[in-house]
Amino acid sequence: MAQLWGGRFKGKTDQLAWDFNASISFDKRLLEADVRGSRAHVEMLAKKGIITNEDKEAIFKGLDSIMADVESGKLVITTEYEDVHSFIEANLIDRIGDAGKKMHTGRSRNDQVALDMRLYTRDKVEETQELIIDMLKTLLDLQKEHLDTYMPGFTHLQKAQPLTLAHHLGAYFEMFKRDALRMKDIYKRMNYCPLGAGALAGTTYDLDREYTAQLLGFEGPTLNSMDSVSDRDYLLEFMSALSIMQMHLSRFAEEVIIWNSNEYQFVTIDDAYSTGSSIMPQKKNPDIAELVRGKTGRIYGDLMSLLTTMKGIPLAYNKDMQEDKEVAFDAMDNAMNCLILFTDMLRTLKFNKDAMQKSAVNGFTNATDAADYLVVKGVPFRDAHSVIGQIVLHCIEKDCAIDELDLETLKKFDPHFDNDIYDAISLKTCVEKRLTVGAPGIGAMEKVIAENEKFLLDEMA
Repeated sequence: MAQLWGGRFKGKTDQLAWDFNASISFDKRLLEADVRGSRAHVEMLAKKGIITNEDKEAIFKGLDSIMADVESGKLVITTEYEDVHSFIEANLIDRIGDAGKKMHTGRSRNDQVALDMRLYTRDKVEETQELIIDMLKTLLDLQKEHLDTYMPGFTHLQKAQPLTLAHHLGAYFEMFKRDALRMKDIYKRMNYCPLGAGALAGTTYDLDREYTAQLLGFEGPTLNSMDSVSDRDYLLEFMSALSIMQMHLSRFAEEVIIWNSNEYQFVTIDDAYSTGSSIMPQKKNPDIAELVRGKTGRIYGDLMSLLTTMKGIPLAYNKDMQEDKEVAFDAMDNAMNCLILFTDMLRTLKFNKDAMQKSAVNGFTNATDAADYLVVKGVPFRDAHSVIGQIVLHCIEKDCAIDELDLETLKKFDPHFDNDIYDAISLKTCVEKRLTVGAPGIGAMEKVIAENEKFLLDEMA
C-alpha cells in the first residue's frame, strides 16, 4: 500500500477498507491533469524561492519521465497506490530522491484534486463544444441542401402543416446552438484556479496564486479556500448541460427511428450505423439511434447521483466528494460518444424526398391554408374552419386529398371556392408564403441560415 499519510497511525488499514477508500481505479485518467498542475505549482514554488531551481528542474525531469513511461506502457498504474496523486509522488521520489518530497510543499490533496478535476473537466467542456459545433455545421449543410424538400410538420405526432426538411432540421440547430452557448458559459464560470487553497484554510507559505492560475490558463484564483476544495458546481453545471444536450439528441434519435420505420420510410440509415437480427434476415435495426436514446436515462442518473451526494455535505471537504468522479466520467464519456456517433449517422442519412412529399400531400397538411383561403375571400375564420373540417371528412371517406376534389364539389361546401384554390393550397405555396422570421419559406430560411453561419463564425470561433 503506497500512501501519502501514515505517521499518525499505528495499525494497518484493513484491505477491504483500503480498496473501498481507494480511487486509483478511476482517477488514473487524471494523470495528465495532475502532472500539469504539479508543474505549475513547482514553477511557482521556485519563483517564490520556496524551493530551489535545481529542485524544480529535477522534479520536472522526473514528472516528464513518469508521463513518458506511462504512455509507452513501461510504467503501469496499479492498485498498489491509493490514488493517482500518490502514484505520481511515490514514483517521483523513487526516481529523484528527496527533491521529489518537496513537490507537495504548500499544497493539500484537497486543493490538488480540486484542481485536477477542474482542469480535466475544462478540457472536456471544450471538447464537447467542438463536437456540438461539428453537429451544427452538419445541420447547416443539410439545411442548405434541403431548402425545397417538402415534408409534413407534426403536432401530437399527427400531420399538421407542410414545411421543409431544412426548417425541421433548423429546430435542432437552435437546440444545439443553445447547448454550445451553455458550454461557453460554463467554461467562463468555472475557469478559476483552486490551487493554493490548501486543505481548507490556505497556507502559511507565501504562494503566488495569481501566477499559478496564469500558468494554467485560468482567469485568476478562487477567492474562498473552503469553497475552493468543496465546490462541485462546475461539474453539476456541466452534467446538467450534458443532460439537456442528451435530451436533444434523444428527441432527434426518436425522430430518426420513426422516419426509418417501414410505415414512414423518410430516411435510410447507413449500414455503418445499423445492425441486423440474429433470426430475422430482413431486419435493419436503428440500434445506434436507439442507444443514443437509451443512454439519456443513464446520463440523467449520473447527474441525479452527484446532486444527491452533494446535498447534505457540510463545509469543507468530505470523502463523499470522491463519488463525483465515476458519475462525471460516465456522463462525459457517454454524452460525447453519443454526439460523435449521432453526428456521423446524420451525415450519412439518405433522405427519401418523394416519400416525405407524398406524406405531406396525403396528410391534409394544407387544411389550414384552405381555411385561410376562404378567410381572404371574406368568410369568417370560424366558419371557414368548419367548412374545411367537413371537406376533410369527405376526403377521408373518398380516400383522396383536398386538391384532388374538383371545383364543383368544393363549391358544394362553400361558393367562395374558385380555380385559384389549387395554387393556394399546393405544398409549394403553403410553404413559400410563410416568410415571417423563423418560418419555413425559402426566403425566411435563407436569412436564418446566414444568421447561423455568422453565429458559428463570431460566437463559436
